[in-house]
Amino acid sequence: MKQVLKILMAVLAISTVTTFIACNNRGEKITNTTDSTKTELAHEGGDHIYACPMHPEVTGKEGDNCSKCGMKLEHNDNAVDPGNTEGPGNVTIKFKIDPVLVNPGQEVTLSLIPKMKDKPGAQVPLDVEHTKKIHLIVVSEDLSWFTHIHPELNADGSYTVKEKFPFPGKYTLFADYKPSGGNHTVDNLSLTVAGTAPAAKSYVADKLTGAAGDGFAVSLKPEGGKFLTNMPMHINAVMMLNDKEVDVNTLEDYLGAKAHMVVVSLAGKKYLHVHPSVEGGKFDLHTTFDKPGIYRGWIQFQSKGKVYTSDFVLKVAEGTTANMKGMEHDDMKDMKDMKQ
Repeated sequence: MKQVLKILMAVLAISTVTTFIACNNRGEKITNTTDSTKTELAHEGGDHIYACPMHPEVTGKEGDNCSKCGMKLEHNDNAVDPGNTEGPGNVTIKFKIDPVLVNPGQEVTLSLIPKMKDKPGAQVPLDVEHTKKIHLIVVSEDLSWFTHIHPELNADGSYTVKEKFPFPGKYTLFADYKPSGGNHTVDNLSLTVAGTAPAAKSYVADKLTGAAGDGFAVSLKPEGGKFLTNMPMHINAVMMLNDKEVDVNTLEDYLGAKAHMVVVSLAGKKYLHVHPSVEGGKFDLHTTFDKPGIYRGWIQFQSKGKVYTSDFVLKVAEGTTANMKGMEHDDMKDMKDMKQ
């Protein structure tokens, strides 16, 4: 009898241990799949995606700056490759011109309608960025003419704006916008103004000081003294008024910032939105050039209710490993000097 009792107790003990382990395993599995608090805490430990609001393909960790435009990376777990149908690649702009035949100096209506490729009948809401839902940057083929305008939303979901084009030829329009819940998007559009285009303007040398009118001018100074590809470029920009340096903090905000800069390549019409920060009363710009060649740049700012534009010519050379090492050496030297 005692032997039978011992066997029963042993079986009971084994059963209890097995049940405890099974229950513990089930509890652990439920915790990993349904406990959002624990999952979020683990996520906060470093798994969040931080991406540039202007260039969502640029990602990093919290506190980093975008290598292309200098903006602070923002928490964006939805950052995706633009070719992904769940991201901005699923949204495109339907572009119309009225009248269709555009003549020089004639006022025309430009209509932009954001559309989802897989749901063309649905309206696409856009976020407000820099106080506007769409920024439309327009340049002539030779980049001698530039304007920055803002289409306004209509009840039918279209955005319209009126504009005049000064001379015949091809124009490129960059529609800069952010679909709600998606990533920042830039669509390249084009139109042609009737007539024989004038001879294209040629650019022989850098133009690093741009007069803006009323005594204002902005001067650019690239790190290392030249513009190079394949490396993050750091550019200082000094504001002048009647040949005297001006603290840019004294400027009024324009579209939610002290200034905005657009850069476009002559070949291929590569568009860069360079976001100036402010350091020591000067503009501090960061960008990356993918290819060598001629680029045109425009900085816009506001004073006493008037918007000013300074324009530039940038000759970008091919960057080398030696260039990069030289810049790293200069950075280390600057840090050493600061410590002393």
